[in-house]
Amino acid sequence: MDIASSDLDGNADAVEFCTNPTFHHLLAAATYTLQEDEVQPIRTGSISLFSATSSGLKLLDCVHAPGIFDIKWNPSVGEAGTISNSTAHHPLLAQATSDGFLTLYSLHPTDFSLLEVCKEEVSSSMCLCVNWDSSGSSTSVGLSDGWVSTLVFREDRLQITQSWAAHEFETWAVLPDSLQPQLLYTGSDDCSFSCWDLRQNSSSSTVFRNTKSHKMGVCCIAQCPSDSNMLLTGSYDEFIRVWDVRCISRPFMENSLCLGGGVWRLKYHSLIKGLVLAACMHSGFAIVKIDGENINILETYTKHDSLAYGADWQRAECVKDGGRSGLLVATCSFYDRLLRLWKPYSLK
Repeated sequence: MDIASSDLDGNADAVEFCTNPTFHHLLAAATYTLQEDEVQPIRTGSISLFSATSSGLKLLDCVHAPGIFDIKWNPSVGEAGTISNSTAHHPLLAQATSDGFLTLYSLHPTDFSLLEVCKEEVSSSMCLCVNWDSSGSSTSVGLSDGWVSTLVFREDRLQITQSWAAHEFETWAVLPDSLQPQLLYTGSDDCSFSCWDLRQNSSSSTVFRNTKSHKMGVCCIAQCPSDSNMLLTGSYDEFIRVWDVRCISRPFMENSLCLGGGVWRLKYHSLIKGLVLAACMHSGFAIVKIDGENINILETYTKHDSLAYGADWQRAECVKDGGRSGLLVATCSFYDRLLRLWKPYSLK
């Protein structure tokens, strides 16, 4: 099961495999470290770039920044069936940081280093989460004051297009709809799961707001790659919930499952239908199978000794000759500052 591990230089909170088919072996791991100070807290962070294969982990580059809450590679071929507006050989990595900035890095295809392309101050509040739309031309950012901003990437610069007060408390999740880019889903510490119509350019553009289903804050949202009508939400209340949004103004919950520990990250596998990886904070990591009305835990991974925050599948062509021997998972945990690379035993 376990392939390799690496100690990071700070508290680990996000891991992301590159989405570009040429660079599926590249893995970025982000950190956020809070240092108490008599005047004001100091928040530091870093992104470590690894080559991750069945042979192990190899560190390629490391860049330092203010405390990093989230990172996302821009979509490429195979991600929602689109090609990003950046060149195919230069994937972009978006970074949301505690100083209120969104930064884009470009991957150098020869020496595998991360080069800063541009950065934009989104807010005086902290940037907590970031996500790309399916075209790779714009991003959405959730902020610690409950606001949400959208930014467009043109000619090597970021430009804010909209900002609005979406929630009362921290916005932990933002997700553009893969087929309807004018729709943006958000989740917050105010326990609400919401959808916005970006064409309205107004804080009154709420498509729906569910405030009753989640007993605690909504931490993450994921859309099914094979069925865009299916959404997942994860919450501090320890439940993963399955939503049907065919009636977008009144989505209904189909099923739910308690995973134990707050559900901080949810990642669908891009090739294996209904397979979901979950980071469950105090209860490690879980692999979940969703099949129609059935939702079950296939496997748990508890080798980390700290808060389970970061998790991702490698997007390689893992299903080969009917087997799944190449299926790799990366996870990280906060206080032990550890990145782990492993293979699920239940999917051999």
